[in-house]
Amino acid sequence: MTKITIFGVGLIGGSLALCYKGKPDFTVVGHSPNPKSVEKLLQREVVDIATTSMAEAVDGADFIFLCVPVGNLETYIEQLVKLPLKPGCIITDVGSTKASVTERAASLAMEGVHFIGGHPMAGSDRHGVEAASSYLFENAFYVLTPAAGTPQAEVDRLAALLKPTKAQIVQVDAREHDDIVGAISHLPHIIAVALVNQVRKYNDANPLYQNLAAGGFRDITRIASSEPTIWRDILVNNREVLLRLIKDWNREVSLFIDLLERSDGEGIAQQFRTAGDFRSQLPERRKGMITSLYDIYVDIPDHPGIIGQITTTLGNEKINLSNIQIIESREDVPGILRLSFRNQEDADRAVQVLKRDYAVHV
Repeated sequence: MTKITIFGVGLIGGSLALCYKGKPDFTVVGHSPNPKSVEKLLQREVVDIATTSMAEAVDGADFIFLCVPVGNLETYIEQLVKLPLKPGCIITDVGSTKASVTERAASLAMEGVHFIGGHPMAGSDRHGVEAASSYLFENAFYVLTPAAGTPQAEVDRLAALLKPTKAQIVQVDAREHDDIVGAISHLPHIIAVALVNQVRKYNDANPLYQNLAAGGFRDITRIASSEPTIWRDILVNNREVLLRLIKDWNREVSLFIDLLERSDGEGIAQQFRTAGDFRSQLPERRKGMITSLYDIYVDIPDHPGIIGQITTTLGNEKINLSNIQIIESREDVPGILRLSFRNQEDADRAVQVLKRDYAVHV
């Protein structure tokens, strides 16, 4: 029987637990310092066993997943090495920064125990164990960052354990991981927050900014609403990489300043062409750190119950709706309903179903 212990059974930890819960030869243990959270895990049947005791949670564990905030990872590892862990136990984490925790684990004496950094590059707009799903990692990259000297056989053991997640396992150096993820996830979050705060300051003097920012601006800055404490820890933990990336970003912005000052229209167009060419080569349907949403737009008449009719129609067809927003609805003026889905297949099916009775735009 393989015992898997998970510290921090929220969205990521809970989704991992559900990949193993109920499967033969696996026992899933969840840990939380909060007794109420332990009760909730058992009530929701996310884990087989739940406890507030670290010692009880790791007793006989073959694999330990640390799914706690990045800022707490090193503290948890320091506590774990003081406990009698099973020889051959593998400790891993799911944090989005890897260098610091991998180096800290390597500096500790963990005889017969191996730490292998991990980062499932998948997420959700929702948080907590209530949002956990065994499908969260399917078709996503799951990065492993073993420290130098870690036996490849141990990395392969962890990779084999992760097969039920249906993720694609990738093995890279921890610092290389932080460089790449810093550029494709951490920096975009900083830019989105800075842009929203810039417009917020303009809005203090003219509220029309907020009124006209609906739609496109709200969409492209969606990640600015990410959980502040989590992102505080991530950015501080990856600060050296981000300082370099922000300097590179400033150079890109300075290029546009120069182009605009010289009214270089062709230079501006070339920047868009270059970006468009590269962006067109990016994979469209693979899960990533920034959750993709697939939107369609439906023109709706101003009739009572019309939104309920649409959602019922989708439900009857077993099409999962992620979000719904009324963009415009005024008396005698058709409203626009934005429907968001978590995959392209659901969005395409919704278009086919709804266009029988409504004007649908994508």
